[in-house]
Amino acid sequence: MSLGYAQKLSYKEDLGGSFGKPEVVEPGLERLRKALLLADWIKEAESVIVFTGAGISTSCGIPDFRGPQGVWTLQKQGLPFEAPANAFALAKPSLTHQALVALRACGKLSFVVSQNVDNLHLRSGLDAAALAELHGNCFIEQCHTCRVRYAREFEIETVGFKPTGRRCTANDHCRGRLRDMVLDWDDALPEDDLEASEQHAGSAQVALCLGTSLQVRPANSLPLRTVKAGGKLAIVNLQKTCKDRQADLVLHAKCDDVMRTVIEALGLQLPVYRRVDTYILQCSQVQSRKQTSTMLSLLARDGLKCPLPMLMKLTIRIQSVDHDAPASLPEEDICLDGLPWQGIRLAFLRSVCGQVLIGTPAAPLLAEVVQDPCAVKWWVYW
Repeated sequence: MSLGYAQKLSYKEDLGGSFGKPEVVEPGLERLRKALLLADWIKEAESVIVFTGAGISTSCGIPDFRGPQGVWTLQKQGLPFEAPANAFALAKPSLTHQALVALRACGKLSFVVSQNVDNLHLRSGLDAAALAELHGNCFIEQCHTCRVRYAREFEIETVGFKPTGRRCTANDHCRGRLRDMVLDWDDALPEDDLEASEQHAGSAQVALCLGTSLQVRPANSLPLRTVKAGGKLAIVNLQKTCKDRQADLVLHAKCDDVMRTVIEALGLQLPVYRRVDTYILQCSQVQSRKQTSTMLSLLARDGLKCPLPMLMKLTIRIQSVDHDAPASLPEEDICLDGLPWQGIRLAFLRSVCGQVLIGTPAAPLLAEVVQDPCAVKWWVYW
């Protein structure tokens, strides 16, 4: 959960439910026994449905709602919000997110029902057809006229289905207003997602709840559809929930720890996360009597009004005094206005932009910025 998202919501004094319950972590051997039992259930099941809450994203640096340091817990106590370790746009999927992708790939996971709006399920590689985001997604906006959806690399500025200030570009005739896809407090759940969730819950052999307090209605009643149909219900959460008594298995532990054991027991491998952001590289040249200047600018792919998630801007100016010689690239680091980029060697541009420096391209080039979390590096391709 992002503080930016929380602050965009309408103020509500009575948030409902309980807050700040103590967290419980079961002993190691008991935790292992239950995790292996869960793995056996998943192995034997033909269809597994997973319900996810804010607890699967806390290891990504995103605070939850109702934990001891949750956003709503602090609000209830009259305490100020603490700055999150990560903004939505910069967060990486957790091990739990990646584990669900692995379960989907092997055919066990039929559907994921999430109350999160952080986009981490889609960013992890989970296909949208297997996902219902009941509270919306902070990175998607939709045309009010033709209903086309736009997946963004930046967090949408509004919530509550408000106009974002951008227009539809699906075709030359629409130009409809784009609106955010995130629920405010009193907005109804999306009917299509709710109906799909009900159908999958009723046909699954195992319902697995991960990192959710199961306090928000009507989402908290969906796992019980699996129980009523004769399936098993497992709950993994650091706090006790109001549905624990109806569950076949309750495991108080961190979701990442449990899912790591489950994936290993099933003999699966976690997919490697690679983040790819696409930008536009623009090149312009200005000649004077003394020198030729070449400017490279990195812009958001989605338009001038769209922010860059990884940096505010990147502009490089290359100068050559000799009009007959191509512009050369110095050895210094590129100067970046923004974090987490600390500077990229200009050798990247030297290796991929040689043709750009010879002459201005007729059209902007697309640049892909790929994050390698293993090496903690960013690579630029175009």
